[in-house]
Amino acid sequence: MSSNINKRAPTTATQRLKQDYLRIKKDPICCYVIAGFNFWCFQFRHYLVRGPEKTPYEGGYYHGKLIFPREFPFKPPSIYMITPNGRFKCNTRLCLSITDFHPDTWNPAWSVSTILTGLLSFMVEKGPTLGSIETSDFTKRQLASQSLAFNIKDKVFCELFPDVVDEIKQKQRLQEELSARSQALPLPDVVPDGDTHHIQNGHAALNGHLPPEAAPPPDLQQVNRNHGLLGGALANLFVIVGFAAFAYTVKYVLRSIAQE
Repeated sequence: MSSNINKRAPTTATQRLKQDYLRIKKDPICCYVIAGFNFWCFQFRHYLVRGPEKTPYEGGYYHGKLIFPREFPFKPPSIYMITPNGRFKCNTRLCLSITDFHPDTWNPAWSVSTILTGLLSFMVEKGPTLGSIETSDFTKRQLASQSLAFNIKDKVFCELFPDVVDEIKQKQRLQEELSARSQALPLPDVVPDGDTHHIQNGHAALNGHLPPEAAPPPDLQQVNRNHGLLGGALANLFVIVGFAAFAYTVKYVLRSIAQE
């Protein structure tokens, strides 16, 4: 009896995986891609998931593999991540509720689409699990940016996902063009905080200083400096005189009150 079940299991698994693949091909979802179906190697499937928007993984391309048992869909698959991502260890069997670590929570009605959707859900969470790692959001964003170059260096990836490779190369060309344009733009003059531009004799000051050709002659600079010192001394004198007059007035008023 068991031998008959084992003989039928690969056929059942093959049919189910083929149905899932055709369903995804007919109604593709932007967040993941499945490699072409291979009848003779149904147990080993490659996938590609795109980093969800508004997450540290946005813009990233994450390649991995699913290994299905002969008893699929009655038993869950194993899930591996190949591209560095900052959430899961690479080439390590992941412990998720949709994997063979938890056959008790597996539902035979779940399809390949359900599995990959669940993987993305676990990916954006921060709960620890076997096969997960802890990294900062900054590191995840860096890895997301680096995932493009990492994947197109992988020969297997390029063979399995040629359309995605073209998409990645186009993005890289756009990034290079934007980088080249930003480097070609002239840098604006920086004025430190608190400094302002001044105009003197028709010349604009740069960072609060006049250019050499617009600077006044040395004698005029000395005269201006002397005027400044004299003005400051007179201001101090007026303050002292005013304070003395105020003190004398107060003293006079207090004396008058005492005499009364």
